[in-house]
Parts: sequence; structure tokens; C-alpha cells
Amino acid sequence: MKKIFGLFISLLSLFSCSSLKEEVKIEKVQLVSISFNGKVIPLTKVPTGVSGDVEYVLTFTKNLDFTSFNSNRLTCSGASLSDFDLYVNGEELHIKSNTTLPYFKKITFRLYKGENLGVQFTEDYSFSFVTEYDPSDKFERISEEKLFEKVQKTTFSYFWDYAHPVSGLARERLGSENTVTIGGSGFGVMCIPIGIEHGWITREQGAQQILKIVTFLGEKAQRFHGAWPHWLDGQSGAVKAFSTYDDGADLVETAFMIEGLLAVKEYFSKEDAIESEIRSRIQRLWEEVEWTWFQNGGQKKLFWHWSENYGWKMNMPISGWNEGLITYILAAASPTYSIEKDVYDDGWANGGKITFNPKSPMFFAHYSFLGLDPRKLEDKYGDYWDINTTHALANYNYCASSKGDNGYSSSCWGLTASDYYKGYTASSPSNDTGTVAPTAALADFPYVPEHSRDAMEYFYYVLGDRLWGEYGFKDAFALKQQWFASSYIAIDQGPIVIMMENYKTGLLWNCFMRNEDVQRGLEKLGFTYK
Repeated sequence: MKKIFGLFISLLSLFSCSSLKEEVKIEKVQLVSISFNGKVIPLTKVPTGVSGDVEYVLTFTKNLDFTSFNSNRLTCSGASLSDFDLYVNGEELHIKSNTTLPYFKKITFRLYKGENLGVQFTEDYSFSFVTEYDPSDKFERISEEKLFEKVQKTTFSYFWDYAHPVSGLARERLGSENTVTIGGSGFGVMCIPIGIEHGWITREQGAQQILKIVTFLGEKAQRFHGAWPHWLDGQSGAVKAFSTYDDGADLVETAFMIEGLLAVKEYFSKEDAIESEIRSRIQRLWEEVEWTWFQNGGQKKLFWHWSENYGWKMNMPISGWNEGLITYILAAASPTYSIEKDVYDDGWANGGKITFNPKSPMFFAHYSFLGLDPRKLEDKYGDYWDINTTHALANYNYCASSKGDNGYSSSCWGLTASDYYKGYTASSPSNDTGTVAPTAALADFPYVPEHSRDAMEYFYYVLGDRLWGEYGFKDAFALKQQWFASSYIAIDQGPIVIMMENYKTGLLWNCFMRNEDVQRGLEKLGFTYK
């Protein structure tokens, strides 16, 4: 019995030692570093626009043994694991592509914790990259001039074919039904002369549409001290709240509308009945905006919002640098409710402390300057051609030289306010969401024409199967997230048509700048513009 018990103990001891040896053999490891195509990157980084061969190298704290590889603990989504060769070199696990990978795919590897490669992984590891968008042309190549015209004309159709049937105003976005936008409609009316000049519509058609719009704006659209709200019901003209307290006047949106109407007033200069009525109605709308009311009790600044229900609760002064410059110029230019120069100096220019941020969203260089000609525009605060050109170049250079993983390039650029994969935001170099909006680059044609042309061609030929549609380029895209908007937004579509035309002919700049009230306002504020 003693012998049997002793033998049992001996066997148990041997088994225990063997188990201990096995346990020691399976050592715990941690990830030291990860490199992608020869460059060390954070584990969370997702390289975008990847083409050609791909190689990951994962370095751990212990040597690995490929003879004990467990394929169940390493998975690949977006491609097949068989599309990659795997091998071990000491502490390194190499994962290298062996075939052409599919276009525009997010390929993700997951290495699960547990026993594998002769070691014990103590946590899960996940790492990804996104392959390039198919670089081949999606549409037949046409001349630069024809493409330029096609982009303008197709985008113009948003304001012509998709205009609200009752008011003639621009729907806020695709699918907005009766919700029309005042600022976007201001841009839309500026597109009408462009359509006429190009022969897309007749002058008579354009005049009838403008007459419909200005009649609705004067007789049906709800106004507050002469100013319109951000949104209206295109059927009834009633205000549609933009937010909880924003259910009344929006002075900046009103300024965008007046900017458009004054340019149109100068364009429709014939002495026939319709064009004369257009000018008369526009002048009345222009004179009825009580700009001084928006000084909120006589303060030396203009305020953005006022509501019958909430008064000045939003308490948002219009102060530069942003899209609001045109508001102060029109307020000074008003023949009936003109602000004094010190309101501009103290309010807009912040007592002379105004600063111009080239990392701001690109629309700052667009909205005020659809009619306002920046080419020779100066005051004591700056040269506005230089400011806007510097801004455009900063936006372009940020994207063209980007070392990030958003898929930007010298042809894929343009950061501004737009839809994005989480909603709506103002993208910029200082708020980089990885989202490119075609309006940013295309409305920069006057400032950086070669860079804008490259972007236009990339958007159309390379991305066109996802980005091009019934009303031109869709609002935005994010290559890293493999996201393309389905939306069109009036306030983004308008600057494309207008600024491309200003680059080509200066049409809207010339119309707006010859308005005598505008000229007086500029001179009152100390601008030179000739």
C-alpha cells in the first residue's frame, strides 16, 4: 500500500512539474509598437487612401512561435485573411498583403487575447486601414470649359427645378418640402441672372420667378421689424423656428437675402412693366429693414436675433471675423435705418481688435463676398482680397500637406460648414472632422483657381459615382468614414454657382457694387473699392 501511495505521489509530482513547465513556456506578452508600411503609428490610427502593398509589423515583448499559430484568434474583416502573408521574426508579427486589395474598404484585423503564437496575449488588439477610392475615371473626360459649365448648370437647377412651387424660394435642403431658407434663397436669386446669361433660362422666365419671390417676401412672408427669420413655410410664409429661441428675425440671413435682391435689382434694369415692378418691390423690402432696431436699445453693435416671444434672449452680437461683414455694410448703406460708423468699428471690428483667422471655415470668405467684390476692397482693418486669398490658401495647404488619415490631398480639399457623418458642423483646420465639402473648394475659384479646378475634376471624375447627382455635387463626404452625404443644402449650393461665375465674368460682383446705396454705405464705413 505504501508503495502504491508513493508511486501515486511520484506521478502527481511529475504531472505537476510537467504542468508547471508548460505554464512557464506560455509567457505573457504586451504590444510594444505597431508600424504600417514602415512607419510607427498609434494603434488607433486608421490610415486612409491606402494603395499598393500593405505591411503591418507588430512588435511584442517576447519572441513568437508561428508553429503554434491559431487562426481563430486572428481575424480580418473587409478582406480575407488569405489576402495576407503572415510570418514571425523574433518578437515581430508581420502581416503583409499578397494580392490587390479591394477599393474603398475598411480592412480591420483583430488579434484576440489568449494563447497564440506560443505566448499568452493579455488583451485584444484591433487595427485598421482604408484602401483608396477607385482612382479610375467614372465619367468620360470632357474639356475643362464644358465641365465648368456642367457643374454650374447642374447646381443651378437646385434653385430652378427644385424651387418651392408657391414662393419660388429655395428649399433649405433636399427633402425639406415646405421649409424654405432666407439666406439660401438670397443666394438662389443671385443665380437667376447667371442662368439668363448662360441661356439656361430666358430673361422673361427669370424675371417672372424673381417677381414671384419678391411678391411672396413682401406680401406673405412673416417679418420682424422688416427682417425675415432663418426659415419660413414656403406655402404660408409663416416663420418656422430654427431653434428654441430662434423663432423671429435673423439679421444675418436677412442680409444675405438683401445682398441677393440688390444685385438682382441692378441686373433687371429694363423699363418694362415686370422689371420695373421687380425694382420697386425690392426697393420697398430694402427700405423696410429696420437695421437700427437690431442695435438692441442703441448699443454700438448689431445683434443677430430678435423674437416676439423671447426678445433678445439669444444675445448674440454680430462681431467679426465671420460671415457677418455684409450685415454691417448693408446696415450702413440703408436709405432709411442706417447705422453710424462707430457701430461698425465697435461692434464688427471689436473696437479695432478684430483678427482674421485663416484656420476658420471657408464660408467666411464666401457668403459676404457673393455680391461684395473683394478684389480692390480695403479699409483700415484689412485688404479683403488678401484676407480671402490667404484664407483659401491656408485651407488648401492644410489639406494638401496633411499628414493625417482623412484622405486629403492637393485634389481632395475644402473644409467648411456642411453635413457630416454625425450631423452638421463647421469643419475647418481648427475643427477637423475629416469631412470635405465641395462648396469650399469650388467657391474658392476666384481666389485659387488652379487648386479649385483640380478639386472639381477629382470630385467629378474620381468620386463622381458617389458624389455627383441630380443637382450637382452632394453636400459633403468623409473618406476615412467611407461616408457620402445624400443631401443638397441651399446655402452650400449657391456659392458654387455664384463664385464660379464671379471668377469667370464678375457678374454678381459688378451688379451689387454698382448699387448707389451700397456705394454710400461702403464710403460711410471708410472702405475703398475702386
